[in-house]
Amino acid sequence: MKRVKMIVAYEGTNYCGFQVQPNGITIEEVLNKKLTELLNENIKVIGASRTDSGVHALGNVVVFDSSTRIPGEKISFALNCMLPEDIRIQGSCEVASDFHPRYCKTRKTYEYRIVNRTFPIPTLRNLTHFEHYPMDVERMREAAKYLVGEHDFKSFATAKLQVESTVREIYSLTVEEEGEMIVIRVTGNGFLYNMVRIISGTLMEIGKKQLDASIVSSILEGCDRSLAGPTAPAKGLTLVEIEYL
Repeated sequence: MKRVKMIVAYEGTNYCGFQVQPNGITIEEVLNKKLTELLNENIKVIGASRTDSGVHALGNVVVFDSSTRIPGEKISFALNCMLPEDIRIQGSCEVASDFHPRYCKTRKTYEYRIVNRTFPIPTLRNLTHFEHYPMDVERMREAAKYLVGEHDFKSFATAKLQVESTVREIYSLTVEEEGEMIVIRVTGNGFLYNMVRIISGTLMEIGKKQLDASIVSSILEGCDRSLAGPTAPAKGLTLVEIEYL
């Protein structure tokens, strides 16, 4: 028996998130089914990040155990021939039997992409959030500075959380303009449920001058979800990378 690690990229538009659930098809379900067919044994993957419905990934990580003789690095090639076009393995390899993708120390990077122009771009509709109201990127950058470092991010998470601590550390948080695209890129040691989407929604409100940049400090201190901005739509969010330290 060996443990295989895979880096998985997917467009989340047609899926009800990563984790298996009864109300629709998920990324995990597809991976389990196709790996079971490929290896002729019952496979259940373990994912590093349980991305929500409509959220995308370039570098999610999964592991599974198998008795196959296929070398770990070859499984990605074989599996990609069986997967739908909106899911692709970016690499695979054998890892230690005790490696667990969720219980190791990591750095996770997410991007939230916003098309900021008068009219939407149809070809980007599934991969970005559209906002017609002009946003002040400098205000968003100023607000982002308050979030860098170790803080209690309870205000920036869904109210009903089942976690021991809401303290997380953000290593970097940038807001960049790429033509008519605004990209919020955040790297941290972990994220609470909907944390990146709530941060993005709050920064957008600040960019539209509906909130002052300095209010972010008060939002953090308040530890109250109602103080922060709205949860940004899922389709603008992509899990870019998970680095194992």
